Amino acid sequence: MKLRRLYTTGSVIVALLLSATAHAQVADKIIAVVGKNRIILQSELETAAAQTKQPGMEVSQDAKCNLLQQMILQKMLVEQAERDSLLVSDEEVEAALDNRVRSFIAQFGSKEKLEEVAGKTVFQLKEDNRDVIKESMMAEKVQNQLMQNVKITPAEVQAFFKTIPTDSLPFFPATVEMGQVVVDPPTSPELDKYAHDHLESIRKEIVNDHKDFETMAGLYSDDPGSRNNGGKYEGVSRKGGGWAPEFVAAAFKLQNGEVSPVIKTQFGYHIIQMIRRRGDEADLRHILITPEHTSADFKAAFIKLDSVRTLILTKKLTFEEAVNKFSTDEMSNRTGGMIVDPQTNSSQMEIDKLDPTLALMIDTMKVGNLSNPQVFTNARGNKSCRIVYMKGITQPHKANLKDDYARIQEIALQQKKSKKMMDWVAEKSPTYYVKIDPAYINCEELEAWKNNSK
Repeated sequence: MKLRRLYTTGSVIVALLLSATAHAQVADKIIAVVGKNRIILQSELETAAAQTKQPGMEVSQDAKCNLLQQMILQKMLVEQAERDSLLVSDEEVEAALDNRVRSFIAQFGSKEKLEEVAGKTVFQLKEDNRDVIKESMMAEKVQNQLMQNVKITPAEVQAFFKTIPTDSLPFFPATVEMGQVVVDPPTSPELDKYAHDHLESIRKEIVNDHKDFETMAGLYSDDPGSRNNGGKYEGVSRKGGGWAPEFVAAAFKLQNGEVSPVIKTQFGYHIIQMIRRRGDEADLRHILITPEHTSADFKAAFIKLDSVRTLILTKKLTFEEAVNKFSTDEMSNRTGGMIVDPQTNSSQMEIDKLDPTLALMIDTMKVGNLSNPQVFTNARGNKSCRIVYMKGITQPHKANLKDDYARIQEIALQQKKSKKMMDWVAEKSPTYYVKIDPAYINCEELEAWKNNSK
């Protein structure tokens, strides 16, 4: 029986919010039943297949068999979640839906564009996908419980690597490891006051002159993540989750429709309008005004970074110590200053995934080098200052343990998790009723469930 990364089945087969619309024309029939009433439809399989389709290529029958295998497994995991009382609340589902909608709005540029492409309102999209998201979250809880103690030792990594035939070793492209010490330029008192007063005047227009908050956010907010959506954020948690604590504290003091006073965070000045509260989560709008900086402000940051650079070069501080002591960037601070690939969370990055300004520096920096201070655009879209550290460079090469240990370790761990899931399926499969459409009876991947239709 082939099990291909089944432990990640939830993330693989959760339908995109647009899928129901995109494939509504598929003639439907039930192709599998798990338990008493958990069904899988032909249209669901076709939707999942379409999401994996490469341009100009058809999805093979083997690929569809693999997808159906994963869909059946997800239903089993949901059934197991109910047996183990690993349930999810309506509030958790709503928050997950809000996050998914927010990511699609960011992708399409606006709520209106998303609704135009989908042919449905955001409310309809959420309702269409509520059960899908809930099942995915339940399955994920079971998976997390199964995998929480699955670890891998260096000896296991070496043993795994030795099992790979030399002529089958993958060829890896060039990678780099780069870090940064970030120092935001200080703000002059005059420009700081100007930003505060500007936002205060906007607030007065909203509160006293009854100007529309959403419209004013689109006109004036400096937040690129919400400006095109009228300043709206959904599912903001009282627990924080990446939000500035001052922002969260001010937001959860508001009643529905109320507008906050001007508050200050590390990002600048905000006003917040509460849309709706759901316990410890809230939907809200905000307007951000970021103080401008003068050339003198950037010069001051450069002087500080020059001092930090000297401390590192003279070995009075390590790079990591300098990051902890001086860096103002919370994201890189959590990684010891290293710049990481958001998809893999690895600091070993392929060159084509680097920010263009970093990629241009590769030819002029050697391992161990520190750049001179430079101005760059940070993740918030604001100008800041940094020095860049070149920790390591690898040339294009065939996989080996010395240069690629982290990658090989991850592959070995995934294989171990797949084995864990395969063992779980072998143990639990006889306890589940599974009925599969005869059209898929020749799927090798479904061998484990063909005898369960009793």
